[in-house]
Parts: sequence; C-alpha cells; structure tokens
Amino acid sequence: MRIRAFQGLVPVPALASEVACVPYDVVNAAEAAALAAGHPHSLLHVDRAEIDLPPGTNPYGDEVYAKARENFIALQRDGVLVRETGPCLYLYQQQMGAHRQSGLVAVCHVEDYDANLIKKHEKTRKDKEDDRTRLIDTLSAGTGPVFLTYRDEPAVNALVARLVATAPQHDFTAPDGIRHTAWRIPGGAEWVAAFGRVPVTYIADGHHRAASAARVARLRRERNPAHRGDEDYNWFLCVLFPASELKILPYNRIVGDLNGHTPESFLAKVRATFGLEANAAPLPDAVGHVSMFLGGKWYGLRCPVDAKADPVARLDVSVLQDRLLAPLLGIDDPRTSKRVDFVGGIRGPDELVRRVTADGGVAFSMFPTTVPQLMAIADAGQIMPPKSTWFEPKLRSGLFVHTF
Repeated sequence: MRIRAFQGLVPVPALASEVACVPYDVVNAAEAAALAAGHPHSLLHVDRAEIDLPPGTNPYGDEVYAKARENFIALQRDGVLVRETGPCLYLYQQQMGAHRQSGLVAVCHVEDYDANLIKKHEKTRKDKEDDRTRLIDTLSAGTGPVFLTYRDEPAVNALVARLVATAPQHDFTAPDGIRHTAWRIPGGAEWVAAFGRVPVTYIADGHHRAASAARVARLRRERNPAHRGDEDYNWFLCVLFPASELKILPYNRIVGDLNGHTPESFLAKVRATFGLEANAAPLPDAVGHVSMFLGGKWYGLRCPVDAKADPVARLDVSVLQDRLLAPLLGIDDPRTSKRVDFVGGIRGPDELVRRVTADGGVAFSMFPTTVPQLMAIADAGQIMPPKSTWFEPKLRSGLFVHTF
C-alpha cells in the first residue's frame, strides 16, 4: 500500500477533546446541534455547519458550505487548529471498555482507491456523496478520516508496540467513555516502508468520504493544467487498523408486525426452516445463530447455509432476509421497506425487548459479521447487504486534518 506522511492541522493538546467530534453521518442535525452546544471549538461546526444557521436551512444549501468554510478558517485563526511543522504520521488508539485498537493515521492515494487496492463493500448514495464532495472541495481539506483495515503485518505490529511505550500527543476520554490517544510520528519513513508490504486494504467505514475524496481529486486535476500527480489533492485522510484488533457489533432487525400471521402460525413456519430453541440467550454465540424475540420470549434459530453459495449469500443477514423476512414477513427490499427497522448492536438486546414489548412485532438479534467475511465479499467484488456491520468505537473527526 502507498501511504504518506502529511503536514496537516491538529488541535492544540489542551483543546483536543473539545475539537474532536463524532463522524458527521452518525447524528442528525438536531443531535449534532445538541452535541456542539456550548462547545464552540467542536468540528461539528464545520462538518455539520447547518447547526449554526436558522432551523429548517437546507443542509445542502450554498450557505451551509460557506458557513463551514468560515468556521474552519476561524478555528485556524483562533489557534485552535495549528499547522504541523513538517510531514507526520500518527498512531491513533481507541479504548472502549476492555477493547483497544490502534491504527495508523496517514494519507492514501486516490489511484489506489480507483484501482481497487482500497477495496469496497458498500454502494454510495449520490446525495451523501455529492454533499461530502462539495464540503471537501470547499474546505480544500479532509476533516473526517476513512476507516481502513488490512490483514495483520508483523513489521507494523512491531512498530506499534514500540511506539505505545512512549508519551502521547493527545490523551483524553470522551463523554461516551471512549478513550482516545494519539502519538505523533515525524517523517515516518520506517512506517511507510512497513506498509509497503501490505498488498491491499479494505474500507471498514467511510465509503462516502473515500468516494468523495476521489471525486475531488478528479475535479482538481481537471482544473489544474499543470497537474503532475504529486499534489496533495491526490491523497486522502485514512486510519489503517489491523484486522485482528477490530470490533464489529451486529446490526439487529425489528419488524413491527407479523404480516398477518398469528404468533403460533409464525412460529410453526419459522420452525420448519430454522428450527427453534426455546429460552435461548439474547445474544447468539456463533456465526449461523440468530436469537428471535417474540411474545416475551427468546428463541434460538439456526441459519442453514449452502456451502457453495457466494460470500454474500452465506451471511446470516442474507439467510434471514431470503428465508424469513421476505417470504414470511413480506420485507422484499430492506433498503426501502418502512416495516423493518435496524438497531445498532451498541444498544444491546434490551433495546429489542423494549421496542417489541411496547410496539409489538418481532426482533432478531444477530451474531456480528466477521472481518474475514467482509474481506471475502470485497475480494469477490460484491456488495454487503444493507445494515450488515456496526463498527465500534467510531473514529473521532478533528484530531487530524489533511489540507491541500
């Protein structure tokens, strides 16, 4: 993999926890405004600048991008974001409970993205891609990193082990209890060489940010008659994590009705395809296992898989969709159906119990999709079903900013 150090912007250490914010796409405007209230240095004022404009403002209006640029310039003018004195890489470690993951912050080349050396597993939505393309182009900066993973490389692991024994540049615990620690790596030639042994990487999260960065690079090339190929706009901000350290949580499903079935007839049909284990645990313990909550009880299901099926068809979420949600509950297209809802695993099975107890219907607690499954799908050039993975902890935006 081609990676490079960059001379970007970072928050002054005393304000790092104030600047760092959740990714723009995990909160709506109201949630973003609530998180940023009383925190004028939060990068949400850049990534979601509509929160600083009158209620009802079109989030894709010209005034939003103008406000984002104004706020971004103010953070630099006021000494909140400062320019590094030279090109740097960074090690970014996150800790959520007992789980800890360490990724290298670097810039990757858009040609590697276009050549599928940075592999994808999701489709992007045009409106979201257009929005981030315009924001990146307006700011001449990437504020939110793309979350990449790769098969473990021993040389990189050795460098990480050596670095984490030294004093960090940033170290704080966010209000959600997740600890964020960062180490500065001036130059980073040894790290660049180590990553040269990594043949491909995979987008874990941030498909829209990656696609938008590639679009901006193409726009800048078209506008630049003297384009050489080494300009900063050809590179985009990433954090690269070894696969062994990633934590994927499930994306659970709730359907608000039984599509005309009685509980008894529904259970009979489910039993015929999946089998039923009474009094099952709310959290399934292996691939191929699903826990179902109905009528105040948990049931265990087993997802039968054709060993010859492709990597997408072998996913538990695919088996559940194809053999239960569609034929029994009438959820023909989970992307558009209003009768199915998706609940991130961070909320736990208690949220499923609460929702079904209050509103009726049935819930399905999934075993998390694994990183090898994600990689197999990307290697095959296939697309994940919607809401297949929930990565935690989320990367914070604002700790490292790549400009061009």
